[in-house]
This record gives sequence, C-alpha cells and structure tokens, in this order.
Amino acid sequence: MSRFILLAALGYICSQAPALAQVTPFAGALGGVATLSADARSLPTSHGLNVSLYKPANGPTLNFIAGVHLNQYLSVQASYGWNRNDLTLSSSSSGSNSFYVEQRSSSQRAALFDLLVYFRKRDERLRPYLSVGTGVVHFASTRQNQIALNGTPTLPQTRFSSTQPALRVAVGIDVAVTHRLALRYSFGETVRHNDISAQLSPPGERILANFQNLVGFVVRF
Repeated sequence: MSRFILLAALGYICSQAPALAQVTPFAGALGGVATLSADARSLPTSHGLNVSLYKPANGPTLNFIAGVHLNQYLSVQASYGWNRNDLTLSSSSSGSNSFYVEQRSSSQRAALFDLLVYFRKRDERLRPYLSVGTGVVHFASTRQNQIALNGTPTLPQTRFSSTQPALRVAVGIDVAVTHRLALRYSFGETVRHNDISAQLSPPGERILANFQNLVGFVVRF
C-alpha cells in the first residue's frame, strides 16, 4: 500500500511541476551496503514439521548513474547496479530426520530507469528527493560449502539464476559541493521475484527485497 501511495504522490507532484527548462545532463557513481530480506517457512505434516529458511549477510554494492535534470524539480536517470551477498540456507524434516545447512554466494545486476522528484530548486545547497523506478534484475547464486547433511533432503540447485522485472523506490539528498559537483546519499528498496525462497523445501513465500545504503558523487555537465 505504501508503494501505491508513493506512486500517487509522485504523479501529483509531477503534474504540478513547471514547464521544462534547460535540460542539464549528469552522471555519478555511488557505493555502499546492500541488505537482502530473509525468509522462512514451517509446514506441519502427519509425521512432524518441515522447516526451511535462509539468512543473508550484508554485502557491498556499486551503482553507476547517468541522467538529465529536466527542470528545477524533475529528473530522470538510468542506472546500472551490482551487489554481492553471502547466504546460509537450511532445511529440516522431523518426520524423516533429514536436514541440510549450506553456504552460498549470490549477486544481483540491475538495469533500471528512475524518475526523481526534488523538493528544492536546482541551485539550492540541500536538495532532498523521492524516486521510483523499474527495470530488470539478474540474480545468480552458487553453492560454496555444505556445512551439514543428513538423510535425503531436497537440496537447492548447485547454481541457479534468473532475470526478472523489478520495482525500486528510494529517498535521498544531493548536497552541493561546488556548482557542478554534489554529494549524494540514497536509501532504496528494490523488489523482485525471490529465487532463493523458490529453492527452499518447503518453498518460502516472500518476495526478495534488496535494501541499499549508497553514498557517492554526482557531476552536472
């Protein structure tokens, strides 16, 4: 529901934006920390309880952007992002006494298009903004280490991957350092189909959310 409210708010603000002025291109690079959402599921059976879960670790992320400031309040940008996160997957069945615990690596590569709405004019030193974007994200994961294994559990594939559409919403602020250079901080959430949960047994039910804290520089041309 919060995403629908944000989209409605962005649409209203855009409808109130002044007519297009001189278009100013910009580009930048940001880095930071990516945090993936976790998932778990328990399923009672006639023989006991089947439980599965995965736990992600924080990892590095990089984001490269290029876009244009359309007017004082409205901008568009294209971005390419990468992040890496280690995962621990586990599953157990009390009925058959089967279980496993394994460590995996995972990575995401995203190509997204964003609409940014600023709340202060272009020549202001502090310019907070909201953004919403869409595009595609390629997710891949590979088994690194089998920590524990007993019985005949249903194991995830050694390597799995997919490319799926995604939605991103973010808040941020540009802090002017010079007339052309700004320091940007951004906190965003990108959601897509959850390939990790689909590999669990029993399978999880949540979508995959990728939370990113990013800091970097943006240059206007």
